[in-house]
Amino acid sequence: MKVFEVVGQTRSFTKAAERLNLTQSAVSRQVRNLEDQLGEALLIRRHHHLELTPSGLELLAALQQAFHDVERTVRNITEKRNRNRLRINVPPTFAKRWLMPRLGKLRAFLPDLEISITTDLQDSLTDRSVLDCAIRFGDGEWPTLNSELLITERHIAVCAPSLLTDLSAETLPDFSRLTFLHVLAATDQRYLTWQRWLDAAGMANTDTGGGFEFDLLDMAIEAACNGLGVTVADRHMVAPLMNEGRLVRVMDVEIEGHESYWLVTRAGQRDPQNVAAFRRWLASEIKSEPTAVEPLAAP
Repeated sequence: MKVFEVVGQTRSFTKAAERLNLTQSAVSRQVRNLEDQLGEALLIRRHHHLELTPSGLELLAALQQAFHDVERTVRNITEKRNRNRLRINVPPTFAKRWLMPRLGKLRAFLPDLEISITTDLQDSLTDRSVLDCAIRFGDGEWPTLNSELLITERHIAVCAPSLLTDLSAETLPDFSRLTFLHVLAATDQRYLTWQRWLDAAGMANTDTGGGFEFDLLDMAIEAACNGLGVTVADRHMVAPLMNEGRLVRVMDVEIEGHESYWLVTRAGQRDPQNVAAFRRWLASEIKSEPTAVEPLAAP
């Protein structure tokens, strides 16, 4: 099976033999034996190259997945013994806008731990996963996990200072001349954050058509920093950019989001030491956050 997998990757008996440290005839014989056992041709032998039959393609895909699973399981068993490492998975925007600026503090709080951070949205806390814990965005309802509320979204409208240079504290922004930056909930569906914010600001009839759409909040924030338009974002994610003067708040309107950030861990298991320490650090960081940021103009 392994010999055939390498042959399928290389499409060559010669290259497979070099990689496996076998003779070319030995590799060819192994594949032929496999075909005899299956009663099915796996390769089409051309003069200068090999092609896979439909059955060969099917078997190669299954073998590659199987060998990958074996390798990952072996690695997971080994990694689980290493309690000097904290492996966390977080949403991309949270990682860049909230966690990254605080990594120095996390290192100081947990100096003896090696920190591994991933942002793959498919990474899960299954029993076979090497993750110790994760931060998830949602409503907190994950039946197979324990969840603890960290941050509830607080939506504010922000843009680059250059877009509002002529705006005084008594002046309402003219949204008709501003480009709206939207975040997509699905391929063809926008989150309703803009509409909810405009409702709260008393401007429910504002036309939010056009503008830019992004599949990540982080991209909308970056577009706002670059002066491309105005976006509604969680103030926890944009507070550092506002402190740096890269973004300003538009109007004194803030609404609570329908979803939040949660620390999730495996259900039915006591927290390992590294996860318990990370939980304490998160609590202290969130508690020390300022509760408000100054608006640019009041409605």
